[in-house]
Amino acid sequence: MDYRQIYNGWLNDAYIDEATKAELTAISSDEREIEERFYKNLEFGTGGLRGIMAAGINRMNVYTVRSATQGLANYILVEGGGLAERGVVIAHDSRHNSAAFAKETALVLNGNGIKTYVFDGLRPTPLLSFAVRYLGCAAGVVVTASHNPKDYNGYKVFWTDGAQVPFPQDEAIIDEVLKVTSFGQIKVADEAEAHKSGLYNVCGPDVDDEFMRCVMATSQNPAYAKNHGDISIVYTPFHGAGNVFVRRALKEAGFTNVHVVSEQEQPDPNFPTVGYPNPEDPAAWPLPLEWARKVGADVVLATDPDGDRLGVQVSDGKGGYVLLSGNQVGALIAEYIVTEKSKAGKLPQNGAIVSTIVSSRLTKEIAKQAGVAYFEVLTGFKHIGGKIRYFEEHDNSHEFLLGFEESIGYLAGTHGRDKDSIVAALLVCEIAASYKSRGKTLLDGVSELYEKYGYFKEHTVSLSFDGIEGSRKISRIMEHFRGNPPEEIAGEKVLAISDIDIDVRTDLTTGKQESIGLPRSNVLLYELAESGWVAVRPSGTEPKIKFYFGVKAGSREDSESKVMRISEGILSDARKVE
Repeated sequence: MDYRQIYNGWLNDAYIDEATKAELTAISSDEREIEERFYKNLEFGTGGLRGIMAAGINRMNVYTVRSATQGLANYILVEGGGLAERGVVIAHDSRHNSAAFAKETALVLNGNGIKTYVFDGLRPTPLLSFAVRYLGCAAGVVVTASHNPKDYNGYKVFWTDGAQVPFPQDEAIIDEVLKVTSFGQIKVADEAEAHKSGLYNVCGPDVDDEFMRCVMATSQNPAYAKNHGDISIVYTPFHGAGNVFVRRALKEAGFTNVHVVSEQEQPDPNFPTVGYPNPEDPAAWPLPLEWARKVGADVVLATDPDGDRLGVQVSDGKGGYVLLSGNQVGALIAEYIVTEKSKAGKLPQNGAIVSTIVSSRLTKEIAKQAGVAYFEVLTGFKHIGGKIRYFEEHDNSHEFLLGFEESIGYLAGTHGRDKDSIVAALLVCEIAASYKSRGKTLLDGVSELYEKYGYFKEHTVSLSFDGIEGSRKISRIMEHFRGNPPEEIAGEKVLAISDIDIDVRTDLTTGKQESIGLPRSNVLLYELAESGWVAVRPSGTEPKIKFYFGVKAGSREDSESKVMRISEGILSDARKVE
């Protein structure tokens, strides 16, 4: 069936409400828009859904949410084993339609006889991850589009251990979602009846309190906050779900000089003061930095709308501020944890740090010198959560110390299994206080890391290609690099190439090929001399192809020039692809 037939089907289907039909009628003369909305189903990937909110099968709306949830319900029922009785916990962020989508998710699950626990207001994603474990649920759903612009929303699914759904359950759920081909297959409970029957349950402060108890237990040295809790901190939740919990963590720790950016404090789905609420983006920071200069902040924190990512700016001591990369913050937290545990005699012999194949190798060096294991996983925190599960299932073979990914996601503690900005904010402020106790700043701390371990430098570039043709362009770029593997990049010899999609690492010096040992994923990784590397992958959540670069050099200047030279070498090649 082509896109026009599906479009007309929606216009004439009694299941579709009149407001949606009016929206579709309004685009009747815009053939390109109709095609964009109906040429394919909004993909239910290994993490769930994400897309622009509008009518159509390739958009986020009540109907696509119901269809996806029916697929999830079918999988839970097929699996059996009491999963339906254990239920599903559901949270949402501050975006348009988030609360409505959360309720629809619950009612479809209820319509299939599956118990649900729905939070009484917006909650950050890390709390949802915790709640799955705390409530003993079969699964969890959080309605969010993370840091995407205001016209997006999404739907992430978590499994029994609180991590995003692992393989092979992820593919099995996708299969069930694909089987839902008509609205007649979807079962939706009456809300009043669902409450009365005990299928629809509301949860709130008791879960919050237990979550915060676990967050505070991740503190490595509470004395820093108690003795230097007057460090000046500016915090913004970017109109999202992190506000209450970040502030509570800092207050309970003893930080007394916290300034919240009032213009960005309250939840607002329009994000009126920040068009793209991504703490990684320098363009999102003018207002927090205005506050920082006004109060002389030592550290400036920002959380994204669903409260799982943390951005950090630090004073340069000259009235300005420097945005730390996710790699730099991850390295600071790693060094802090192993140092404080060593000082206290609590660094476990089987300790482990887990990061991703596109994150800095600096953390690997920190782990090596501390005598703890280091594991690399695919991009996406579900894989870090999966490593924690692996440790537990194998007689606690390793004690998890820290997980982080370069896209400003961090986790200490095992109470949750997804990145946690609340834990990260607490630890970053402790670290800032520890440096303050020595008359230094976090920026000094970054310099100390480079002086101790070497000058590692990373760089990431995303090329965006929207729509149908954009998707094809991304595929052509990946095909180009697969079909034309480089022997050198900007004068740097390529030592090995890993094609993770076919699970083959090829040593270009010896010709030897071996298994990579990671789940298959559309990623190419080039290994260069002296810890250099390049990775190429399509984004799993946005219409982008991402290029990651990492080097190590003898000085900051050399590392910066080297990484830019390598990145330009790859990008100039990518831009030639038609």
